[in-house]
Amino acid sequence: MINITVVTGARPNFMKIAPILKAIQDKKETGTAINFRLVHTGQHYDKKMSGNFFEQLNIPEPDINLEAGGGSQAEQTAAIMVAFEKELIANRPDLVIVVGDVTSTLACSIVAKKLVIDVAHVEGGIRSGDMSMPEEVNRIVTDSITDHFFTTSEIANKHLLSVGVPENRIHFVGNTMIDTLLSNQDRFVSPRGEMFDDLIERSYFVMTMHRPANVDGEHQLKALIDAIMIGTGDFPVIFPVHPRTAKNLEKIGINHPRLRMVEPLSYLEFNFLVKNAKGVITDSGGITEEASVMNIPCITMRNNTERPETVTLGTNELIGTEPSNLKEPLERLFKGEWKSYKGIPLWDGKSAQRIVDKIIEIYS
Repeated sequence: MINITVVTGARPNFMKIAPILKAIQDKKETGTAINFRLVHTGQHYDKKMSGNFFEQLNIPEPDINLEAGGGSQAEQTAAIMVAFEKELIANRPDLVIVVGDVTSTLACSIVAKKLVIDVAHVEGGIRSGDMSMPEEVNRIVTDSITDHFFTTSEIANKHLLSVGVPENRIHFVGNTMIDTLLSNQDRFVSPRGEMFDDLIERSYFVMTMHRPANVDGEHQLKALIDAIMIGTGDFPVIFPVHPRTAKNLEKIGINHPRLRMVEPLSYLEFNFLVKNAKGVITDSGGITEEASVMNIPCITMRNNTERPETVTLGTNELIGTEPSNLKEPLERLFKGEWKSYKGIPLWDGKSAQRIVDKIIEIYS
């Protein structure tokens, strides 16, 4: 029996683990001796940020919730490590799977390796080159102690090879977040409420902002939103507000009639909006992947990206954090001159199957 502990903790993780759990369950049902234990660290404990993702994506109830949310990054990392160590001692697996680049990824990989348990990192090898991002620190530390890397791109493979990772530990499988996207497209549903009822397909924008460079400075945040509202013409801008951004918006009293600030949305609702939007303005990494595959123009307010394939083969453009940089790309977008999705290798909805097949091959 291959026993696997799968770790999740924050919203970006949920879309990545759902197809992996299903692929393990499918193998189990066909007689393969494989089993998983799902550990939720509790990093995101808000219902909108956690609970309804499990329901909508058919993720089973976690076997345990470590309830390690809240506090500073250091406090949260420590709380996760203490609780996860107890979990692994009580339920020792053959392999711990961590996904993405959140605090839970870092904390749980360290604990597993200290207990001499193999770690597999799904989405290993991606790099932004920006050490001011907590996620970049998480990626580098996790990858420095990982046993098996399940990668989303050839670029990620090259990053790992360049630091001496043996080729036989790098497994190019594609992107499990795209597995989730492709398998749920027919289930996307329009959000309900007056903020959404009058939206017309391709006649509104979706905006997300949460990175400190964009939202922590009052002047920067106001200038950014002013530039977005000027550049988007008469179109409504739907802005699901991250909790940290909401606090800063309250301070500066932003009020534009076309800016519709809403609570964080569920997976199926948010991606319905993206799929039918004129374009997306974001500083997120994951949204650039989803927008690219759905062939929706995506403008990213960052100086770098850990997902360069969304720029070279997708619909994403990096424009930096200067608000004045929005003018030219939005003009091109309105003229219909945006690039189209060219297709990214192995982003085909079968990544989780490849991961589980490889695990069975290694651990049987």
